[in-house]
Amino acid sequence: MRAALALASAAAVLPISVLTQEPSGSVRDSLPNGGMSSATTAVAARATSAPTIDGAPDDPAWATAPLIDQFLEYEPNEGAETRFRTEARVLYDDRNLYVMVRMFDPAPDSIVSQLARRDVRVYSEHVKLVIDSYFDRRTAYQFALNPAGVKRDFYVYDDVNEDASWDAVWDGEASIDSLGWTAEFRIPLSQLRFGNKPEHTWGLMIVRDVARTGARISWPLYRRNVQGYVSQAGEIGGIRDLPSPRRLEISPYVVTKNVTVPEANGFAHEQRFTGGADLKYGLATNLTLDATINPDFGQVEADPAVLNLTSFETFFQERRPFFLEGTGIFTFRVNCGDIDTGCRGLFYSRRIGRAPQLGGVYPDASNPTASTIVGAAKLTGRLSNGMSVGVLNAVTQEENGPQDQTIEPLTNYAVGRLQQDFNGGQSGIGVMLTGVNRQLDEYSEGFLRRSAYAGGVDLRHRFFDRRYEVAAMVSASRVAGTEQAIELLQRCTGFGCTHNYTRPDGEVDFDPTRTSLGGNAQRISVSKFGGGSTRFQTVYQRYSSGYEINDLGFLSRDDHQLFRNWFAIQRNQPTSWYRRAQFNFNHFNEWNADGLPLGFGLNQNSHIQFDNQMWGHLGFNYNPEWVTTYDDRASRGGPAVRRDASANFWAGWEGDGRNRATPYLWFGGGRSDEGNSHFYYLEPQVNIRASSRLDIRVGAFYEASVNDNQFRGNIAGDGVTHYTFARLDQQTTSLTSRLNLTVSPTLSLQFYAQPFISTGTYTDWRELSNPRAGRYADRYAPFDGGDPGGFNFKQFHSNTVLRWEYRPGSTLFVVWSQGRNAFDPQASELELRRDARDLFRQHPDNTFLVKASYWFNP
Repeated sequence: MRAALALASAAAVLPISVLTQEPSGSVRDSLPNGGMSSATTAVAARATSAPTIDGAPDDPAWATAPLIDQFLEYEPNEGAETRFRTEARVLYDDRNLYVMVRMFDPAPDSIVSQLARRDVRVYSEHVKLVIDSYFDRRTAYQFALNPAGVKRDFYVYDDVNEDASWDAVWDGEASIDSLGWTAEFRIPLSQLRFGNKPEHTWGLMIVRDVARTGARISWPLYRRNVQGYVSQAGEIGGIRDLPSPRRLEISPYVVTKNVTVPEANGFAHEQRFTGGADLKYGLATNLTLDATINPDFGQVEADPAVLNLTSFETFFQERRPFFLEGTGIFTFRVNCGDIDTGCRGLFYSRRIGRAPQLGGVYPDASNPTASTIVGAAKLTGRLSNGMSVGVLNAVTQEENGPQDQTIEPLTNYAVGRLQQDFNGGQSGIGVMLTGVNRQLDEYSEGFLRRSAYAGGVDLRHRFFDRRYEVAAMVSASRVAGTEQAIELLQRCTGFGCTHNYTRPDGEVDFDPTRTSLGGNAQRISVSKFGGGSTRFQTVYQRYSSGYEINDLGFLSRDDHQLFRNWFAIQRNQPTSWYRRAQFNFNHFNEWNADGLPLGFGLNQNSHIQFDNQMWGHLGFNYNPEWVTTYDDRASRGGPAVRRDASANFWAGWEGDGRNRATPYLWFGGGRSDEGNSHFYYLEPQVNIRASSRLDIRVGAFYEASVNDNQFRGNIAGDGVTHYTFARLDQQTTSLTSRLNLTVSPTLSLQFYAQPFISTGTYTDWRELSNPRAGRYADRYAPFDGGDPGGFNFKQFHSNTVLRWEYRPGSTLFVVWSQGRNAFDPQASELELRRDARDLFRQHPDNTFLVKASYWFNP
């Protein structure tokens, strides 16, 4: 009966000609395999008339396109035939690529369809196109739709890394009917990049997600035990005689902004009006110039609150669209954590437009919180010979304090990147150069470098059917400035502890007469990313003393060596109690460049998705007592301090995302310093799908810690420097709320808010007496410095954004941002009622902004 109903429904939806036709003889005979698709190859047909993009598959134009129907399930059962039949057809003309995907479903009333803002993935059905138009097996463009018509798009680089900030201008519609649901795509060729040749073969992968069962289906079959997914795409041919698309896009915008400004007698609300423009121009079919004039990023969400009491800088993610788009080509790995995630390198775009560096030297409440970017431009693309090109230049204006002191000089930032692929993308070599030049004056030349240059060469090679990879890099840097600026750079101070030339028990020579500083770095890794159930990676990396890339890159410290091993067992075939599981094992050794052991650690973590689609996570870290190690940054320029054994654990549980309310719980704890230091934390969250339009996420965080050797200050007296520490009892709590209300795929409201409170009390003020003593207590002696004090730090950030894409590529933003800050340097214990009351009594820094942009393609 169900089959009969399905046939009747099909006849009602599609004309008989659409159901039965294959390409006409003249078209089919001119295409590979007679115009038929296989498990890995397909053919696109030239459209004689453009199909209407309305989500309904009844346009006769689709009948001329060959059918792609050999879809298979890859999750949870890799390679299995699926009960959710899927079909696709591909057309093109001189201006657009057209794709129609029909997703059959035996229970159409159970199809999950939820509205969301563009580029936000929610619990819903999805279909995704992966288009490798360069056909280099490493880069691709992704376009996704859900049944509610929500669009997502990504740029993919290095075969697997997704850049979600990339936004193309394209059309897509979807609809649910009695057979399931259908998605139609119209992708302008101007949004893709491809070589200039008479006939094209592109990579194509189509992925379908069935939300209620967790099934994932693809053409061709995606294999999870193979590294990457762009390289696993099928081939689609028959694309001929494409003209060069018109690729000039201009988006002028105007911004009106009302900002809270502190004054001598209170606060004023200053009204500002600015304008600017973004430009995108295709210099060729595969090279793009992006430029921005007087950019405004007022609609970007604020960074999370953090209180950093360490000697190292906090790393914040980039959130600004201009710098996010195309970020993959500017990646040069210098410093990496676990399995090539969390990598830092030669280019850290948050340096451009940063908070003025001398705002703390010449403090004033009216100082700007960011440097103004006058303009920026970048050229990106990939040539037909497999070479990727990336060039970026940006200029920030001089920023001054109220007494006309320079707190950030006029600065030029430049980045150049070339990467050449060989052997079908399995091998590659690249070079990267960065440069920073500042116009210094009497206020800034004693603190900042006049020039900073860095560069490097990296290479990689995959072998044994792409399952193994060897990668390496070498890099060098040179900075120059006045003697005072370079002397400051060599010290471990409040400006940072990247370098530690003044350590009295170190081997590095401190020279206060230097006017330049140089260094080098190396890294090599051998990895197994595919084949079977095992993975591994072995890494060695080294930074010499004097290696300095922080003017435009990111590096926590120089004078460092690391040897790390990572091993994993993956189980992707489901059993009676889990769908998939991964077990990771890690080991690392650290030394400084002179061989002083800095760290030795063991780690294990497990991640299991159970049969009910819940997740469990568990891990531990252990630094054993049988290996003696030291912390050469603990005393901020003083001697290295012996470390003790330490251990900590973390655990997490994630609920079934198919439910309307999905809970999450993370917790952990640990101890060190012979039990004198310890901590624990708890982080519950819940995600609520209140309706198909409203999504709410609330998360709390609480941590209680005791750090028995928190650095308290270096105090000079009687010709002696006292390196002091104290016991810090600290409590930290925060509440993060996010609300997403989607009226339509082009109209949405987002709200983000986070109050953050951290309190601490210092006791037992001590100084180093025998920093390398075997017993913990023997390393310190009492210090008579009076009351060591404490702190009460409070911060609140909120951001409310109304976004309306009133025509493709053209957007109106209405934004309200608020910030509140308070810092009391007195010892304090956490009292939520008091601290929350005091936080919201602080005068708010409000910004009200309206930004309108208009996209056109002349």
